[in-house]
Amino acid sequence: MKVTFSIIKADVGGWPGHSLVHPKLIETAEKELAKAVKDKVIKSFHVTHVGDDLELIMTHTKGVDSKEIHKLAWRTFEKATDVAKELKLYGAGQDLLSDAFSGNIRGMGPGVAEMEFTERKGEPVVAFMMDKTEPGAFNLPIYRMFADPFNTPGLVIDPTMHSGFVFEIWDIMEHKKVLMNAPEEMYDILALIGAKSRFVIKRVFPKKGGKLPADEPVAVISTEKLYQIAGEYVGKDDPVAIVRAQSGLPALGEVLEPWAFPHLVSGWMRGSHNGPIMPVGIKDAKCTRFDGPPRVAALGFQVANGELVGPADLFDDPAWDYTREKAQYVAEYMRRHGPFEPHRLPLEDMEYTTLPNVMKNLSKRFKKL
Repeated sequence: MKVTFSIIKADVGGWPGHSLVHPKLIETAEKELAKAVKDKVIKSFHVTHVGDDLELIMTHTKGVDSKEIHKLAWRTFEKATDVAKELKLYGAGQDLLSDAFSGNIRGMGPGVAEMEFTERKGEPVVAFMMDKTEPGAFNLPIYRMFADPFNTPGLVIDPTMHSGFVFEIWDIMEHKKVLMNAPEEMYDILALIGAKSRFVIKRVFPKKGGKLPADEPVAVISTEKLYQIAGEYVGKDDPVAIVRAQSGLPALGEVLEPWAFPHLVSGWMRGSHNGPIMPVGIKDAKCTRFDGPPRVAALGFQVANGELVGPADLFDDPAWDYTREKAQYVAEYMRRHGPFEPHRLPLEDMEYTTLPNVMKNLSKRFKKL
């Protein structure tokens, strides 16, 4: 049986400021998606939040980029925006960058990660959701899951994984993509994805001749860049990802292990600072310290007959306390730099923030040396 797993998210209003999603927005989204189940548009759903992003997790049989599914998400975000405006929530509807749905939600503001796959006898799937950062924040953990034997021993000792995986990498500046093989092209892959503001992992595929169909992705990441759509800074991209686990793929523990290192990501306050990504349970997915630090939450599901079983809140576990403590230490260290790099992003990454307006106001005061 083929099933489509979709995560579609948007910031339609923060409560208060950029920290959380108001419960009424979640209730509104749940009502809309419950109607869609009754009308057999989708098979199942789960609504949640990470920081100020409203997250719609759905299963259906419509395939990737379905106009019907994307229209459902857009309508749900519009109704949540109406509630946000009534409550005077901050930035109400800020991720809805168009006045009308045009057939596909991509390029209209919300973030999208979708994959269609043949359901296995056991189908564990993890939904990763970030706040206050950019799509490249997934580069390091996704690479470690599917290409680093020090993280994923299955690459060494499991014959079904030993041949490695295929990475689809996007150049989000030049709008190009390339397929690269791991481990054969490991160094070339790292040469690209180490520049995380430009090159991002979009999908990971099994190799041909393996246990799983080579044309069905096993990991998908949202790559929407809000500043490229809006032409200016309107909020950070806050990416999401879907990762399948077990039976020819990294085990659940191997999928989660990369997050034990709170690596530096771009975003945080005003989308203009570097800081550590902190793995948290949903109850702690609220961004308060300098509007952060950046957060990642992980909800685990079993997919059975096209429906979601779960979720399990995977980072709501004391096993991650040490990582969170380390992230807090790094956050404190970075904050002490104030407006100086490397806490503040380099100038080339500040092009779409409010900094250009500062430079414009000062332009007439600069004199040639």
